Amino acid sequence: MNALTQLGMVSELPSENQTLPTCGTPQPAECGLPQKDYFVVRDGMTFAGMHLLIDLWGASNLDDPDLIDRELCAAAAAAGATILHSHFHHFTPNGGVSGVVVLAESHISIHTWPERGFAAVDIFMCGECDPHHAVPVLRAAFRPASIDLSEQRRGRIA
Repeated sequence: MNALTQLGMVSELPSENQTLPTCGTPQPAECGLPQKDYFVVRDGMTFAGMHLLIDLWGASNLDDPDLIDRELCAAAAAAGATILHSHFHHFTPNGGVSGVVVLAESHISIHTWPERGFAAVDIFMCGECDPHHAVPVLRAAFRPASIDLSEQRRGRIA
């Protein structure tokens, strides 16, 4: 964990959406209020969230970490997600980029191989977010010749 802190990937303080009320402040359940549940109910199924695995083939703009950061944040916003922070690493000599946008609702990650025109994107979101709304942003940013998309409902209950 110390190595992650040095890279700026671990915050010393919780973000606002993670902060619990101070001691003595009643929790929702203690007040008789329902506790918020971020699981999703869709098509008669209850699950933690939607996980999209997206392969972009024949893609461009895969070697610019600033552009990738900006576009993945735009994709998160289009899906209705809350961005907590992002971190990207630019590899040399091939110029690939790996990184993640950490969301209150989970994450978007990417790994690129510009020499092959390929990017692997992983989007997992819970709650009211719709990760499918991120796909048009990815398509516009990276202009892939083709997209292979698979989805998985994670944490299925019923």
